[in-house]
Amino acid sequence: MTKRAFNFNAGPAALPLEVLQQAQEQFVDYHGAGMSIMEMSHRGALYEQVNNEAQSLLRELFNIPNNYKVLLLQGGASTQFASIPMNFLRPGTTGAYVATGSWAEKAYKEAKLFGETAIVASSEADKFNRIPDVSSIVLPENAAYLHVTSNETIEGTQYQQYPDSGNVPLIADMSSDILCRPVDVSKFGMIYAGAQKNLGPSGVTIVILREDLAQDSPKTIPTMLRYDTHAKNDSLYNTPPSFSVYMVSLVLKWLKEKGGVAAMEQYNRDKTNLIYNAIDNSGGFYRGFAQPESRSIMNLTFRLQSEELEKLFAKESEAEGFVGLKGHRSVGGLRASTYNAVPLESCQALVQFMAEFQKRHG
Repeated sequence: MTKRAFNFNAGPAALPLEVLQQAQEQFVDYHGAGMSIMEMSHRGALYEQVNNEAQSLLRELFNIPNNYKVLLLQGGASTQFASIPMNFLRPGTTGAYVATGSWAEKAYKEAKLFGETAIVASSEADKFNRIPDVSSIVLPENAAYLHVTSNETIEGTQYQQYPDSGNVPLIADMSSDILCRPVDVSKFGMIYAGAQKNLGPSGVTIVILREDLAQDSPKTIPTMLRYDTHAKNDSLYNTPPSFSVYMVSLVLKWLKEKGGVAAMEQYNRDKTNLIYNAIDNSGGFYRGFAQPESRSIMNLTFRLQSEELEKLFAKESEAEGFVGLKGHRSVGGLRASTYNAVPLESCQALVQFMAEFQKRHG
């Protein structure tokens, strides 16, 4: 067995070893079909079963109400940045956005191409090191929706409570924290997530959409970007990313075997508490970037005294088998992404490395 890396990549990210091994076993011959899942028709019974299973497992694990559609789409969450205003931002309405960092900004910029937009809360003045107070948000009278980015992968911040948007549909990009903890789906009009952090490999994007919002997309937008196209065709309008969907169904089975989303939240908190404690108890050698009340349990961002020291940390950690600890190029620093599939052992090894690095260079 080859030695597995301590994988802290921000995405594509660690997948459960058991899932990879199961996929390996079924790779050449899926359920006695004499071919791989990648080679078979998406109209056939075997793939249809995979498609249905991925949707029903997600429904069960995330406790999705019956009046929501689960769509399995292509194009990543970045395509949803445009699809949302195309589908919901009608003339005379405003798309409301909360600015929390790099990904929220990208969603907002894309929406500005299609109509009126407004930033209704922002933490930009604090370099996005916190989630702004959303309890007192005032939405525009004609708000079409309120968009939030549940977890900012780059800055390492995460909503602890979501805003109450009343009758205005709340839309959340949960790409980097879906299924890391239980969420009341009924509070949202739409949740979307690229798969490559917590759900599987890249290539498929999950959209959980309330049925009333999935019904009548404007007739003027491209067929593939209309939510009603995919809702009416059970995500089989065109050839789906079949291997990615199959991998998602295996990851969801794995999550169920681990005790579901509530058990996973506890596991994630155990993992991240280890690392945050190492940061907080380092006497200032390590400094957390996100304000404590906004800290993410998926992406942990921290700094050292100097950029030279941070580069040395990244270099020495790589030599010890750690992957992906460099911060995003746009903000620098260091980052450990501890998604669902990152084992506790990797986090323990990181904490040990951090202590040894501090001894050598502190």
